[in-house]
Amino acid sequence: MTDRIVLGIESSCDETGVGIVRLADDGRVELLADAVASSVDEHARFGGVVPEIASRAHLTAMAPTMQRALEESGLALSDVDAVAVTAGPGLAGALMVGVASAKAYASALDVPLYGVNHLGGHVAVDALEHGPLPERCLALLVSGGHSQLLLVEGVGERITEIGSTIDDAAGEAYDKVARILDLPYPGGPPIDEQAKLGNPEAISFPRGLTGPRDAKYDFSFSGLKTAVARYVETEQRAGREISVPDVCASFQEAVADVLTAKAVRAAADLEVDTLVISGGVAANSRLSELARQRCAEAGITLRVPRPRLCTDNGAMIAALGAHVLRTDAKPSPLDMPANPGLPVGTIVVQ
Repeated sequence: MTDRIVLGIESSCDETGVGIVRLADDGRVELLADAVASSVDEHARFGGVVPEIASRAHLTAMAPTMQRALEESGLALSDVDAVAVTAGPGLAGALMVGVASAKAYASALDVPLYGVNHLGGHVAVDALEHGPLPERCLALLVSGGHSQLLLVEGVGERITEIGSTIDDAAGEAYDKVARILDLPYPGGPPIDEQAKLGNPEAISFPRGLTGPRDAKYDFSFSGLKTAVARYVETEQRAGREISVPDVCASFQEAVADVLTAKAVRAAADLEVDTLVISGGVAANSRLSELARQRCAEAGITLRVPRPRLCTDNGAMIAALGAHVLRTDAKPSPLDMPANPGLPVGTIVVQ
């Protein structure tokens, strides 16, 4: 068997991503190109992603992003052996742009099409950073739209959700707290920077779903967000000056505490010795620091892709496509629909 080139297309939210990887005979996956066009600046004034704006941005960016990826890889479209695309979950209109594009490329090149799961891509991308994943590991996905714990038993074969947020995702809570504090969108980076100047023990914010009767692997950040809002309102009514760094540090500590405690607990309970953290919030400095500390204490190997690979990108979809291709899975049909609610257990649409 010769090496195979896999093209990946991502368009589930506000990033248009095109990635290209090489699947070697021994199963290793090598990153050849990772081109991304983001429409985040177009959403900033709204304080969140506007689906119609995102969809139109994908239409404009798809062809130029594809060209940049091909130039970066030094390959031509005719070198591609398979096309992978995010089939879901995500924004319906945004997904449709990527799926339609992938169908066109696969049909024109006469190569197999694989509609894959966005969440599985966040797990598979770590292989591009740290090499092959163990057959069994735990993944903590944290982003603006997702906060989930996943048991991975073969990246291209079986992924099971064991816990998720019951309300706001962690990244969503960051965006909402940033708005409360008049910080820029997206909220993750500015809160992280402010937190470095503050005292994480200054304010005692709640840790959601950490009681003895609560779901031990699920998350809840809505109450934390509300607690921040109530604290700010109370201080303002009293005429007291609000320390934004202290609020940010205390809020961030609450988020990182819950995420890492539940992930390490799940790994111990399931007897898994490797934890992968991915998604946009994985770039958060306190989350990374606390995860390293707690994993070291528990004897768990921690793997975190570099920030560029943690956020939405085409490389992660190409990586998952390569893993699926290696399993000899049946390709997706050309009439495959985009599925905004695609379950995490559906790694490839068939």
